[in-house]
Amino acid sequence: MTKKIGYLLVNFGGPRTLSEVEPFLRSLLTDQDVVRTGMPQVFHNFLFGRVAKKRALKVSQDYAEIGGGSPIFEDTEEVAKSLSARLQAPVLTFHRYLPATHAQSLSIIENFDGDEIFVFPMFPQFTYATTGSIARYFLKMLSPLAVNKLRWIKSYPTHPAFIRLMQHLIREFMQEQQLKEEETILLFSAHGLPKKFVETGDLYEAECNASFHKVMEVFPNILGRLSFQSKFGPGEWLQPYTIDVCEGIRGWHEGRENVIFIPISFTSDHIETLFEIEREYLPIIVDQGLKAFRLPAFNRRVEWIIAIEEILRDEVPVNTPMLVRWY
Repeated sequence: MTKKIGYLLVNFGGPRTLSEVEPFLRSLLTDQDVVRTGMPQVFHNFLFGRVAKKRALKVSQDYAEIGGGSPIFEDTEEVAKSLSARLQAPVLTFHRYLPATHAQSLSIIENFDGDEIFVFPMFPQFTYATTGSIARYFLKMLSPLAVNKLRWIKSYPTHPAFIRLMQHLIREFMQEQQLKEEETILLFSAHGLPKKFVETGDLYEAECNASFHKVMEVFPNILGRLSFQSKFGPGEWLQPYTIDVCEGIRGWHEGRENVIFIPISFTSDHIETLFEIEREYLPIIVDQGLKAFRLPAFNRRVEWIIAIEEILRDEVPVNTPMLVRWY
């Protein structure tokens, strides 16, 4: 008998409106897979609920500057619709830090009338703070029957479909902007992660490096760098920090005039690319007399839909417990 298979796209889910900024931040910061304090959950929630409320005042202004919300929710939903049409199968969605969407999403997953659900994280590189966190959340919120249906694509940092797409978009962008390889720097800016996460076995740094080196294989005449952005709170995070790389670029740019920011760990544009890179990093480069560009993320491009389909076909899925660690 043929198995009935469904698919599930999981993502962060940025706030759709300014009113969702504070709930989004509260959900994010009270997740101890993201902010690991070791406190009892009730105390952690109290402390970081207050942090979220205070931080929301500033972050809401940032979201207002990019149109009042993040496009990541709608992008993920549209990708799911397009992918469903290609696969001729149901494609569900889950947005980890949009609590207003959880009841409906969890109900749909729980009541899926099928044998297996292939879970596709919209994060190319694995970390326990993204894919691992969602897996743990499902263990807590779904029944054992529903959890046992989940078949996870853990990550795809060097999958040929992902790498080819990234290379294609870089080439296409350079042609559009009429940029020469020998005059260009590709600055791959990945989302940051506390260094202690990696020291306890997280794969993220290694997988970001693997993606970076694979993409660069077809650009021998371009200068490439990998850096990490969005540091939050005290402690050492993965380095080099993107802001330091930007501020010190005159010391290493080798006479090249063009800098393209590449979202190596982001498949959808959101606050980290539309505001942080656009409004904070690009001006630093420009102020030093160089030209700065931002390569858009995959977003809803049809090539991305095709790549997801190929990755789903090729990658060997794993079960939920293999994605979860207890700290």
